[in-house]
Amino acid sequence: MKRSIKITIIAIVVLILIGFISTRHSTNGQATSYSTAKVKQGDLLITISATGTVEPEEVVDVGAQVAGRIDYFGKDKDGNTVDYGSIVEEGTVLAKINDSLYAADVALATAQLSEANAKLYQADRDWARAQKLGPSEALAESSYDAYKSAFDTAKANVALSQATLDRAKTNLDYCTIKSPVKGVIIDRRVNIGQTVVSSLNAPSLFLIAKDLKRMQVWVSVNETDIGNIHQGQAVTFTVDAYPSEVFNGTVGKIRFNATMTQNVVTYTVEVITDNSSGKLFPYLTANVRFVVSNSKNVLLVPNAALRWSPKTEEIASEFRNVSQGEKGSDAAEGVVWTQQGSYVRPIKIKLGPSDGSKTEASGDELKEGLQVITGQQAKQTADSGTTNPFVPQIRRSRSGSSGSTGSTGSTGRGR
Repeated sequence: MKRSIKITIIAIVVLILIGFISTRHSTNGQATSYSTAKVKQGDLLITISATGTVEPEEVVDVGAQVAGRIDYFGKDKDGNTVDYGSIVEEGTVLAKINDSLYAADVALATAQLSEANAKLYQADRDWARAQKLGPSEALAESSYDAYKSAFDTAKANVALSQATLDRAKTNLDYCTIKSPVKGVIIDRRVNIGQTVVSSLNAPSLFLIAKDLKRMQVWVSVNETDIGNIHQGQAVTFTVDAYPSEVFNGTVGKIRFNATMTQNVVTYTVEVITDNSSGKLFPYLTANVRFVVSNSKNVLLVPNAALRWSPKTEEIASEFRNVSQGEKGSDAAEGVVWTQQGSYVRPIKIKLGPSDGSKTEASGDELKEGLQVITGQQAKQTADSGTTNPFVPQIRRSRSGSSGSTGSTGSTGRGR
């Protein structure tokens, strides 16, 4: 009984050894096929994408400081009625508010001033006579003081009436709305016959852009990208009105008053652009690209090659001391791998900017056309006829193939 148990155990151990040897033999019968890509030489443009709005560089909001009905609009430099797109000069009459009430106020204030001047004349004569007599038996002291008081009061009333008249005239002048600057009317917010009501905030009647030949693009930039934006930086953008045309600009300023929407912090960046052609209209939506770097004629390595690393047994023996982590302390250092016979060997490189799919690189052994490994695929060789009966067999489709894929980023190094 015990002997039969020992024989059974020995048989099991022999079968395990046979399976191990068979598995090793099967593994040694496999050849590794690597996916490779060439190192190319070319240009690498790194950009940050964002969306903005085309805005006039300087806008003046013209309002009304008095209430009343709009009677008529003025004429632009071409003699046409002021409207959208009218070119106006500084001082051009834009609109006229009905001034009947304000003209009446001027007339009333003028009459009050005349009356005050007449009373002042009388008080002045009385005070002059009182000064000649002085406080004496002919003129009581109380009367003397009364003449002086009347004179001072009359003088103050003249000043008050003059101020009232000046205010009435100013309000009358406000009935004529004039352009404070030379520019183009981009918005008219009132119609003839409409009554404007003046309050603490003056109602807006016209919006005037001082110079549409210079425009700005107000771009909303995410906080993760704002560190790569700086004054004077080159910018390109397109608008839906001209989808095939690329416009150029430069960063003017970064506004520090950030906004938060759904826990996302964004900053407004002002981009200055030339609009001598007049193609850019105010408030067009712009698709903006900030140029972070623009490298010319550099070596480009696929990011998949930077992510791939071999197993130790795949590395040529003289290079097996180079591991995936042995890439130097500098984050700008990396390793790519190339085939050396049946094995692979490392090539140390220095990394530059990346556009998410390829990275600028340099190194003593890095040359244009060099085949670097981006992935691998194990396949059964024709002379391997040994199979392991203890290893589960995977049924494969004849048309099946495998490869390697990788995700890409927008900026940074493809590691």
